[in-house]
Amino acid sequence: MRTLGERYESHSTSNVPEEWFSLKEKDKEAAEVVLRPSLSYWQDAWRRLRKNKMAMLGLVFLILLSFMAIFGPMMTPYEVNVQDRPNQYQPPSSEHWFGTDSAGRDVFTRTWYGARISLFVGLVAALIDVFIGIIWGGISGYKGGRTDTIMMRIIEILYGIPSLLVTILLLVVLGPSLFTIILALTITGWVGMARIVRGQVLQIKNYEFVLASQSFGGKASRIIRKHLLPNTMGPIIVQMTLSVPSAIFAEAFLSFIGLGIQAPYASWGVMANDSLGAILSGNWWTLFFPAFFISFTMFAFNVLGDGLQDALDPKLRK
Repeated sequence: MRTLGERYESHSTSNVPEEWFSLKEKDKEAAEVVLRPSLSYWQDAWRRLRKNKMAMLGLVFLILLSFMAIFGPMMTPYEVNVQDRPNQYQPPSSEHWFGTDSAGRDVFTRTWYGARISLFVGLVAALIDVFIGIIWGGISGYKGGRTDTIMMRIIEILYGIPSLLVTILLLVVLGPSLFTIILALTITGWVGMARIVRGQVLQIKNYEFVLASQSFGGKASRIIRKHLLPNTMGPIIVQMTLSVPSAIFAEAFLSFIGLGIQAPYASWGVMANDSLGAILSGNWWTLFFPAFFISFTMFAFNVLGDGLQDALDPKLRK
């Protein structure tokens, strides 16, 4: 026999419509969504970036490229600059994975040494552009008035000077070297970053939290460092990812025309220059691998930058 409580429960639930249970489950799910911990700005940006397949493809490629640039030369017994004339123009095989060049050097080993130089030049040039652009654009946008006018006129003058001409002249005067290439790329490369930072600061400096900090006597340097720059990191990161491939291509182009990294040191541009005569004789691998990695590295940075632009846009947050 059922107890009085069991009979009451059976009687009370038998007359309740089934819709009541479905509504109860929906309310429970809605409550779980409300109680679920909210995502921060960067967590939400990472969640949306992972949904972008092209951006994730670019990110994975760049991670693998960085790994191979560090450990790739260790996977073969060949030295980057040691010549082996009897083995010149060997096609790709189990012994030489990417073949050999006109001097019998292993293309696989030289490709990853070239990746080191290209990534180093691109990242260092981009970081210097970010550093100078943040300082210049932050001061110009926050101070405003005559200070902003003078600083922007200087930027306009630098922006009107052909950067390639300045780079070539500097390399001719100082001589080709890794330091000279980075210096030449950063003389006018920070101008775009400064204009972006200035535009963001002009927009954010009138927000309530900035005005409140000013009313309490906050110093300009502290307001820029604590309030303005953290809220402009999204556009800064996107611009940085787009500046790296430009620097990589500039280094490859300068090395290709003989004004960048000099032989026998390995660089994607140097390898492409050395293979010009070989490609006519059918030794396609000497040009294919450096050209492929230059092209795909630029593609990876560009799609990653586009993905970050969408992921870091606060207007797209849900």
